[in-house]
Amino acid sequence: MAATKVSLKLLVDARGQRVLFAEAGKDFVDFLFNIMSLSVGTVVRLLNKEGMVCSLGKLYESIEKLSDVYMQPFQDKDALLKPKILISGATNLTQLLPNIESSKDSEHKGFYRCGCCGSQSYIAEDPKATCPQCRNTMTCPVQLVETQKKASSSEAGGGFVKGVVTYMVMDDLMVEPMSTISSIALLNRFNVKDVCSLEEKTITFGMDEAVKLLKASLQSKTVLTDIFFGKRANVSGP
Repeated sequence: MAATKVSLKLLVDARGQRVLFAEAGKDFVDFLFNIMSLSVGTVVRLLNKEGMVCSLGKLYESIEKLSDVYMQPFQDKDALLKPKILISGATNLTQLLPNIESSKDSEHKGFYRCGCCGSQSYIAEDPKATCPQCRNTMTCPVQLVETQKKASSSEAGGGFVKGVVTYMVMDDLMVEPMSTISSIALLNRFNVKDVCSLEEKTITFGMDEAVKLLKASLQSKTVLTDIFFGKRANVSGP
């Protein structure tokens, strides 16, 4: 597993008290892209339902409190409250968000078929499942064969994006490859008249900042400004 902290360079408009953009490497961009694979239930748990400003926290709490009597017999509340973490296929991701247990994390997930009638038409995840054809339990384990790729993500360096370039992450989390032309265009877009007011800040981005970013991304279009201008700790000059 990769390190739990990454370094970012922020271009800050000190006079306007805002972050124009962050200069980021592969690790940080991989972290941002991986957010898109998180389920709603996982996000609520990461942010703690009490800290949710929207109604999702209350919805989560209502499911927690709802008696199993009202649930369909084949439904498990943990599937909603502790959804299984989706496997994106990307490896070596920087572990910036806290680890949380998903439903049945501790159990080995396998696949089974019926060993009595030999039917190849039905596969189950639960060895206690009943075969639709002969009504016996499906206890015979089978192996899932993954699709062979031309090059595995680990061979290519892991993650989602290539590490040969530096990326520009905007205040609203728009991501694009870094270039001198795009930087100048951004200054014009923000109507920066006095370049002397611009400062480069190097910050350490860890788990605390990752959780704050996740929360701010659901509430704001000035995510980086909200995180780093509200807290000067871990911010240093060039």
